Amino acid sequence: MTRILVVYGTTEGQTRKVAVEMAIALRRAGAEADVFPASPTAPGPDGYAAIIVAASLHAGRYQRPVGKWIREHAKSLQGKPATFISVCLMANDPSAKAQQQVLQVMRSFVEKCGWSPAYLKPVAGALVYTKYNWITRWMMKRISQKHGGDTDTSRDYDYTDWADVRAFAREFLVQVSIKPPAVRVVA
Repeated sequence: MTRILVVYGTTEGQTRKVAVEMAIALRRAGAEADVFPASPTAPGPDGYAAIIVAASLHAGRYQRPVGKWIREHAKSLQGKPATFISVCLMANDPSAKAQQQVLQVMRSFVEKCGWSPAYLKPVAGALVYTKYNWITRWMMKRISQKHGGDTDTSRDYDYTDWADVRAFAREFLVQVSIKPPAVRVVA
């Protein structure tokens, strides 16, 4: 059975949901999938056929433990089929400018970590107004309003395309047995 490691970093919990949903899809497709938050106790890539790393983008940055985990295991990651998932609101914006911007941020992050995953996958995140403190809620409302997004702060908005997340996980599993391309962007 193919073993896949899913490591994630999250702030409000959406990236954890994405990581778990990918693991469920992988298991249903016949793989063994282990999910861990990025931390010093998370396992390294050794013993796994492929790796998925997911992190959420906030104010142009990803969670520090994710970057630290990647840097610590960069050498082991290079020889394995791997993908970097960026969970962010920008992925929900269909404009070419927004899509290019999120890919640029993703590429810059993995390069700074010394990693070049075979796949880069932006995934639309969520606005969880009910979990934000008042300052964050106010800022997120202004940002969302500026981009024509949802501004009713009495509720949350989940923009993640869950069917696409599951389909990507299944496609990734198929690719584990095929030599991956240099870098492939999956939109």
